[in-house]
Amino acid sequence: MEEDSGLSNGVGEVVVNGGGGGGEGGAGGTAWSNGGTGGKAVQVLQRSFGEVQGILEQNRVLIQEISQNHEARDADGLTRNVALIRELNTNIARVVDLYADLSCSFSRTVTASSVNHNNNSTPSAAKAASKRPRASE
Repeated sequence: MEEDSGLSNGVGEVVVNGGGGGGEGGAGGTAWSNGGTGGKAVQVLQRSFGEVQGILEQNRVLIQEISQNHEARDADGLTRNVALIRELNTNIARVVDLYADLSCSFSRTVTASSVNHNNNSTPSAAKAASKRPRASE
């Protein structure tokens, strides 16, 4: 049974939905949807998800072969399963590392966007706060 993660368009290309669900905290937030740092972040996201998807596809093939070898109960196939399971384990570790890197990258991008957004709005807020109210006469 194959599950569709929603990240592929079926032709091996990764599709990133920048629209989000709307509202606060949606995937279409400032850091990921507008130009500048957001465009670079989307490229990193696409490349990383593409790599993850390739590894997961390879894992699917490995699992099929492991399963076939197990069902056949052939000595050579069962011996080969040891190497296949090691490869599968290595691939899973790579996926975990990629997701950890993505998480850190996403956090940095969101933090940088938040800082830039706050810096852009701070001068006018600081001006308004620094003005003293006039005494009414």
